[in-house]
Amino acid sequence: MKQVLQHLSSGLLEIADLPAPQLSRGGVLVQTQSSLISAGTERMLVEFGKANLIQKARSQPDKVKQVLTKLQTDGVLTTVDAVRRKLDQPLPLGYSNAGVVLEVGAGVHDLQPGDRVASNGHHAELIAVPRHLCAKIPEGVSSEEAAFTTLGSIALQGIRLAAPTFGEKFIVFGVGLLGLLTIQLLQANGCEVLAVDLNAERLQLAADLGAKTANVGAGEDPVALAEGWTQGHGVDGVLVTASAQTDDIMHQAAQACRKRGRIILVGVVGLHLRRSDFFEKEITFQVSCSYGPGRYDESYEKGGLDYPYGFVRWTEQRNFEAILQAMQRGHLNVGSLISHRFPIHQATDAYDVIRSDSSALGVMLEYASSTVSLSQQQIVNPSATPAHGKVNVGVVGAGNFAISTLLPALAKTSACIDAVVDRKPFASKHAAKKAGAHRALTSYQELLKDERVNAVFLVTGHHVHAQQVCEALRAGKHVFVEKPLALNESELAEVLAQTQETPEQLLMVGFNRRFSPHIQHIKQALQSRSGPLCMNMTVNAGAIPGDHWVQDPERGGGRIIGEGCHFIDLLSFLADSPVTSVSAMMVGEQVEVREDKMSIMLQMADGSIGTVHYFAN
Repeated sequence: MKQVLQHLSSGLLEIADLPAPQLSRGGVLVQTQSSLISAGTERMLVEFGKANLIQKARSQPDKVKQVLTKLQTDGVLTTVDAVRRKLDQPLPLGYSNAGVVLEVGAGVHDLQPGDRVASNGHHAELIAVPRHLCAKIPEGVSSEEAAFTTLGSIALQGIRLAAPTFGEKFIVFGVGLLGLLTIQLLQANGCEVLAVDLNAERLQLAADLGAKTANVGAGEDPVALAEGWTQGHGVDGVLVTASAQTDDIMHQAAQACRKRGRIILVGVVGLHLRRSDFFEKEITFQVSCSYGPGRYDESYEKGGLDYPYGFVRWTEQRNFEAILQAMQRGHLNVGSLISHRFPIHQATDAYDVIRSDSSALGVMLEYASSTVSLSQQQIVNPSATPAHGKVNVGVVGAGNFAISTLLPALAKTSACIDAVVDRKPFASKHAAKKAGAHRALTSYQELLKDERVNAVFLVTGHHVHAQQVCEALRAGKHVFVEKPLALNESELAEVLAQTQETPEQLLMVGFNRRFSPHIQHIKQALQSRSGPLCMNMTVNAGAIPGDHWVQDPERGGGRIIGEGCHFIDLLSFLADSPVTSVSAMMVGEQVEVREDKMSIMLQMADGSIGTVHYFAN
């Protein structure tokens, strides 16, 4: 399939050929019919990619602070490598998609193949999205119109925060796509709107929709216009949908508001706020978060855990549905906002237009209706063809550890890297290409079916390690799995049972500390000891927020199981004796996370004792 990618290091836009995405539980596989380029957001990403390193740094001062902190803690070489690796990763573009359902995953019962859906999918011929990030397109709404759903939901969420009432007067700063959608939705709520911009053509579109206009490019003063329009009271609210670095927009928005007015920021503008603007009028200011409640909540978006209807009336998915219904009823007209159309194979021309043509507004990418290959593999390096009799390996997972550590190490061995597997098509191909692997896959099961593959390296999420280990052993593969081997005793029992059923297969866990040259030297120095060891190890683990996936007991297992296991293994290795008893104590309840601030006492079978102080503070 074809997908639009941007390479942040070079700014190169690529229409990549990739394997089809894998459908997961609770997901929906969609063949795209139309997708909308978000002129504001995506233009910013493209321009960032084309900038040099100094320009990139200036545009993201917060990231520069992170880099400087990493320089102090990790050194120059490690930091430079991390920055280059981050910039080297391709970025999928697009988040406004409409198409036809091809397949649904387990747990999805309200959609079926043939249904048309709108989603936040990328610009790609095939997308796999969670059920809560798509909505069924009603009759009478074209796929081209439905491609505006995500952008419309962003506008709608801003309006929900503004809480307009019938008859109120609002200003909308910024009359791009987001602003024009916001104007229509405010009018559907019975509000009058003053549109502010410096683009005369877009202001004319706003006027055609029934809004009053203020052309700041022609010297018109929106504050003065608002004062006359409201008989000196000030507007009830302001929605800022502009993208600008200036602080003037927020200052004008506050000046134009009535007492106790409200300002909602949907776009991106300078935020050096003047206290007097807000203090004197008690103005409320709030930043809107994307499509609505549920956004960036993994339990909702990926886990499928919906918010109760009676307590959270408008989730991001229900906002999608509301926008589609507004289109069906004629309250939201998006056809007039389309300025250009390009087939997917001319996507680079489409991005040239949004960067160079000020009249560009709704730029649509169109997709062929013919059947797209559902193959979940793609040959990347034909010369690396695996063969019987050779050591052929597959790597499952294309995250930072795989790309920066595991794959480069494997490339130095005599093994043939047959495949890299990742659910994200662009990630699997990028990693496979860098490692010189034969092929890129999005299906782990396809790798297990290949008899030529001797061994698999599992560098996936902690919560799937035990299951994948068992499946790989049953398939006759030797297995290297990153720690932890399992998250609980029942998973561990399943792995142990499987190793007994397949004793000819090797299973190795990635406890890498024991291979450090320093540790090897200590181990050698202890060979002549005659009595038990007394060992003490302090780990300065560094803080990780409580909502990070590693801290999730079901997904990451917590930091002791997820990482502290390294050091328990290390002390057992140095003693050359298994652990027979454990006791532990963690800090009190005055911290966000207790479980990653702990002292663990170990007793070994040979009488050695050890203490691991694992401290995240």
